[in-house]
Amino acid sequence: MAAAMAAAPLKHRRTTLERVEKFVSPLYFTDCNLRGRLFGDSCPVAALSSFLTPERLPYQEAIQQDFRPAQVGDSFGPTWWTCWFRVELSIPEAWLGQEVHLLWESDGEGLVWRDGEPVQGLTKEGEKTSYVLTDKLREEDSRSLTLYVEVACNGLLGAGKGSMIAAPDPEKMFQVNRAELAVFRRDVHKLLVDLELLLGIAKGLGEDNQRSFQALYTANQIINICDPAQPETFPAAHALASRFFDQRGGESQHTLHAVGHCHIDTAWLWPFKETVRKCARSWVTAVNLMERNPEFIFACSQAQQLEWVRNHYPGLYTRIQEFFQRGQFVPVGGTWVEMDGNLPSGEAMVRQFLQGQNFFLQEFGEMCSEFWLPDTFGYSAQLPQIMRNCGIKYFLTQKLSWNLVNSFPHHTFFWEGLDGSRVLAHFPPGDSYGMQGSVEEVLKTVTKNQDKGRTNHSAFLFGFGDGGGGPTQTMLDRLKRLSNTDGLPRVQLSSPKQLFLKLEGSSEQLCTWVGELFLELHNGTYTTHAQIKKGNRDCERILHDVELVSSLALARSTQFLYPAAQLQELWRLLLLNQFHDVVTGSCIQLVVEEAMAHYKALVTVPSMGYAPAPAPTSLQPLQPQQPVYVVQETDGSVTLDNGIIRVKLNPTGCLTSLVLVASGREAIAEGAVGNQFVLFDDVPLYWDAWDVMDYHLETRKPVPGQAGTLAVGAEGGLRGSAWFLLQLSPNSRLSQEVVLDVGCPYVRFHTEVHWHESHKFLKVEFPAHVRSSQATYEVQFGHLQRPTHKNTSWDWARYEVWAHRWMDLSEHGFGLALLNDCKYGASVHGSVLSLSLLRAPKAPDATADMGRHEFTYALMPHKGSFQDAGVIQAAYNLNFPLLALPAPGRAPATAWSAFSVSTSAVVLETVKQAESCPQGRTLVLRLYEAHGSHVDCWLRTSLLVQEAVLCDLLERRDSAGYLPLQENGLKLTFSPFQVRSLLLVLQPSLS
Repeated sequence: MAAAMAAAPLKHRRTTLERVEKFVSPLYFTDCNLRGRLFGDSCPVAALSSFLTPERLPYQEAIQQDFRPAQVGDSFGPTWWTCWFRVELSIPEAWLGQEVHLLWESDGEGLVWRDGEPVQGLTKEGEKTSYVLTDKLREEDSRSLTLYVEVACNGLLGAGKGSMIAAPDPEKMFQVNRAELAVFRRDVHKLLVDLELLLGIAKGLGEDNQRSFQALYTANQIINICDPAQPETFPAAHALASRFFDQRGGESQHTLHAVGHCHIDTAWLWPFKETVRKCARSWVTAVNLMERNPEFIFACSQAQQLEWVRNHYPGLYTRIQEFFQRGQFVPVGGTWVEMDGNLPSGEAMVRQFLQGQNFFLQEFGEMCSEFWLPDTFGYSAQLPQIMRNCGIKYFLTQKLSWNLVNSFPHHTFFWEGLDGSRVLAHFPPGDSYGMQGSVEEVLKTVTKNQDKGRTNHSAFLFGFGDGGGGPTQTMLDRLKRLSNTDGLPRVQLSSPKQLFLKLEGSSEQLCTWVGELFLELHNGTYTTHAQIKKGNRDCERILHDVELVSSLALARSTQFLYPAAQLQELWRLLLLNQFHDVVTGSCIQLVVEEAMAHYKALVTVPSMGYAPAPAPTSLQPLQPQQPVYVVQETDGSVTLDNGIIRVKLNPTGCLTSLVLVASGREAIAEGAVGNQFVLFDDVPLYWDAWDVMDYHLETRKPVPGQAGTLAVGAEGGLRGSAWFLLQLSPNSRLSQEVVLDVGCPYVRFHTEVHWHESHKFLKVEFPAHVRSSQATYEVQFGHLQRPTHKNTSWDWARYEVWAHRWMDLSEHGFGLALLNDCKYGASVHGSVLSLSLLRAPKAPDATADMGRHEFTYALMPHKGSFQDAGVIQAAYNLNFPLLALPAPGRAPATAWSAFSVSTSAVVLETVKQAESCPQGRTLVLRLYEAHGSHVDCWLRTSLLVQEAVLCDLLERRDSAGYLPLQENGLKLTFSPFQVRSLLLVLQPSLS
């Protein structure tokens, strides 16, 4: 008996690992290994023909075109064109009872059409190179059929010339490499999945782990008993694997909630119109997986993309709604698009949720409870309040894992916003939204979790993303096999709601992060593509004004029809442009051109509701004011003085003095000059349009002025000004008019730049005679402080930050504010206020920022705090210049004001018609506390109000929010930075 027993073999770990690798390799020994048996018999397609078009044609139009014979190896293109293939198939009778696939490999992104409907996305980059014709060929099945494959001449991530983020190669050509039928060996596929997982466990758990060796020896034993040429050996091999995977973990194992995901940038390295097709390719693939895997759940964000699919692919959209009813297709996010988290105004952020949540409610019968923003470049401190007021309790992202300097200390935590609102936030610990179900990713999700001991659940988002693609059957098979295996965390196919309910149920030990979630990377996006930034600010203002004027017209006349449908369409265009790769400027030239066309459509809005009248020839101040005095000295310097501030410019246009007249206080640092233009070298490590690196500060080069170019413009009275020219470089020049108006507390700098640079960064600096360790920056519906020093790595990482309309540096009793009308990048280092003006990246748009620019910034010295001095109101005045409107008939004899507030701490931000009453006479008013204080405020109105009630940001009534009207006024109570909305039901008009 003893003599008959074989001695147990000694195993060498490295050679055993490599043995397993080679047995499943797609490159080595495919003539005899398991991978080489994945497909059985094969045959070419019966016929292949194609036609090429520069247009993105609908299916019914495309199939009517002139198709010409084609063959494998043919090239087609160029970039952004579309090649349609007619694929005629004849399945051999000998394949009865077997699973049959169409194998298709080509460059570009493909979509299979069958019987007039899209059925499968195809892309080599997304590991989707086969389409299942039948799971099992039956006698009654037709063996002859015709498919169409629509191939876009761009890759999953665009068509960059030489690198992913390079500008697209317009002449790139594409090729068909494979088009054939083949028998798919499902039993081989299952064994390959098992062996890959066992190999991953053996590697991932390491050579000091018992379970690692068990996985390795199991894989080795499978190879011993599995003969790839003899399928009858497969069941025993599969049973051996099952014995390993069926060994269960303990009760304390961490649970991964595996959610199918397919992040699709609404525009980025491809145009908006291509995204429409990306959605179809990705989502039809996901729907097919849902049919085959009833436990598979897929999360999908961005209402805009769903609307596109509804309009362009109605059959697919119907299937999506069916799988929503089954709980497998899960809309998430609640917004129109995954917008940038820094640059949009507070009101624009509200509208993202208003449009998104209403769309989800209308199309799916429910709103989202989680805000889904995995790939945005930072997150405003006001987002928690906006979320909570839009029905959102939870927040998911992962982008802070990209931090350049500091590792964010949490993956699951409470995020507290500027006003104290809190949401439950989760960052998938695997630091990705595009997992593929590997053991390495599963283990990383557990080991990298920053909140071990506080929570035992985390998200695992799987599926190819950015350019679409989504999950594959292989990913699902891996995750299902790992559902509960000893040595690994549990893996549960789950939904975002299930995840957050688990996290919420054990949230007692979670930490809280207060304030903004600042991404320590991509801070060049605050400045790149200045024309997009200017269009964004201008259009936010235009829509504000049109809504206000239309609301007042509605209040004063029953005949006026509020343009609700047109405004919704225009708001959606603006919201689309606020996608996080568009308003940031980190997109290709095609997208920039589309975005500018959207802005152009918005700029024509005045014809809908109002038209600015010609500027009056003279302005009459309401009260006697000291006129503006303008003096040019013999040395060429110019002084402007309006009795509030006194400005002195040297002969080159630099600001040598800025005095607050009443106190005689100088605002410019001693021995320094303000309005100093500065150029920096701007060469990031990789992400050209996205990043400005800390070392750019070491390359500072002040632009020398040209003496003799300063001249007086307006000579005083109501306005005084001086202007000058400045050669920035041999290729770029600047002209500027420095303007001081009567009664105005700030001096304006109207600037025109002709910019033709490469990897340069233009800023303007103002050294202040002020000392403070904190500077204040306006954000959505409020402001926050950031350090002016570099004490810690967290401080130093904020070398370039973002602000909206103003920034301020103040000490007790005095400060200096820098205002702007379309800029976002800013910084305060020490006592120097700096506004970022223009960049010149070359990827992904080689033309970014080249050409002519116009913008205005302003400088305001002030006594006391910026709140008491009126800096916030001054910034509004700069951004919302007074409009003179033509009034029919005779002007009213007395001044008329629709609304007023009793305190400067409260800003009336928005007046619009209620969404729920497109034909009614109900207005929505949005106000916010801007100073950071608790305050009571009286809102007074001359409108005839029938009822007033508080509502949330989605305009849903607060059942306890009825407001009594007292002498045409409403009393409101605010906490610091609180946003409040109310519905005003107007009385019937007498006109």
